[in-house]
Amino acid sequence: MAAGPPLSEAGRTPAATPPPSEFGLGATRAPWDPARRGIRIGTMPRYVEVHPDNPQHRLLKQAADVLHSGGIAAGPTRSRHALVCHPADKAAAPSLRRLRGVDDKHHLTLLCRDLSELSSYAKVDNKQYRLLKSATPGPFTFILEATKEVPRRVSHPSRRTIGLRVPDHHMLQELMGVFGEPLLGTTLILPGDDHPLNDPEEIRERLQNQIHVVLDAGACAMEPTTVVDLTSGEPVLVREGRGDPALLGLG
Repeated sequence: MAAGPPLSEAGRTPAATPPPSEFGLGATRAPWDPARRGIRIGTMPRYVEVHPDNPQHRLLKQAADVLHSGGIAAGPTRSRHALVCHPADKAAAPSLRRLRGVDDKHHLTLLCRDLSELSSYAKVDNKQYRLLKSATPGPFTFILEATKEVPRRVSHPSRRTIGLRVPDHHMLQELMGVFGEPLLGTTLILPGDDHPLNDPEEIRERLQNQIHVVLDAGACAMEPTTVVDLTSGEPVLVREGRGDPALLGLG
């Protein structure tokens, strides 16, 4: 996806292209347009400060444009920061797993704005849907049977399952609304680290040359989501985190 440097107005010599990091909150230049300039690895990620409760639409639109063009963004989800990208991009899932240092048996998570998008990605019966509705949006991740529409590179290779989450972070909800479809995500824990990254400045420094946008909407809680497996009919608690298992009759 990388593109060569744009030509100057004379059309003869390459014009310098400012790195994506120069276009952030308060920038006076035109927003970075990934469709026009190409996504470039080799520079610091763009650092975009977004208001957590009243996020600026123009900044979310810029981030959504980068994601639509195959970029990777880091941002808050209320329970830990996450790496997110376009689920339909063929390089997306391998890129997330490479950054995390995990194999294809590690569940990636579809982040959805609400349950209206559920049927395109997961098979659920009425009972399972009621459980999902009772706990979303919120700090839960559900393991569900994937539909045939879900690419194999995104789902678990042998079980054909996928993680699904409806986050309750306002900025992330607004970003997904602007993006227009679910995002594919994974918790931002780098190889060799015991804890997820939580400081946007550190995220930008540690992931330079590897991702394209860092969305700074403040720190997250350091507690993970509660993970519940719904593939066997009855809910099975896989990991207890911020979400109260009692909401699902578990404890």
